Amino acid sequence: MKLYSMTSRMIGFAAWVALALALPGLAQAADTPEAPDALVKQVVSDVMQTVKSDADIQAGNITKITALVETKILPYVDFNKMTASAVGRNWASATPAQQAQITEQFKKLLTYTYSGALSEVRDQTIQYKPFRADPADTVVQVSTEVINTHGGEPVQLNYRLQKEPEGWKIIDVNVLGVWLVQNYRNTFAQQVTAGGIDGLIKALTDKNNALSAAAQQKGKA
Repeated sequence: MKLYSMTSRMIGFAAWVALALALPGLAQAADTPEAPDALVKQVVSDVMQTVKSDADIQAGNITKITALVETKILPYVDFNKMTASAVGRNWASATPAQQAQITEQFKKLLTYTYSGALSEVRDQTIQYKPFRADPADTVVQVSTEVINTHGGEPVQLNYRLQKEPEGWKIIDVNVLGVWLVQNYRNTFAQQVTAGGIDGLIKALTDKNNALSAAAQQKGKA
């Protein structure tokens, strides 16, 4: 299996991974509710309205997408934990410098994913499933479905959050029953087996360079 290969079903709905991560992007404001489900319900309309009102984001402008991701999304994702989980047992064998490189390249990879995903946001709506969690829980799952107003099957979209000292942060996302971290763990493990930690870093870097070139070419079109 090649790195980043996905089933045809996942390709069709990969955009919703980015949307799932983007929903809590405006979290932690002074008037934002502390409950993770209430937090998502409050910010989802703001994020979607921002995308819908920005033609550059809808067109996949990588500069604007990067700014959006860095300022409104990444601060509310525990990216160190997400990256370490995606690399799995091989994380411990990486040096601190290698870990930093993997984390940076993984951020870039998902940023380029956002550039395509956010351009797909139009008139979709979110249906929230009943939220069940104990007040003492520090890891919870918020379950939703994305409804396309033009028809089609609803898209299952769940995300896992962990309560940290600074507030709730996303640690994984599930689209159509596939967890993002587990999906990358499988492909990352194969890459490490084939080329070691440096091989994984090279594969991530090469993929990002290709995505960057494609984004720049699209911008000139």
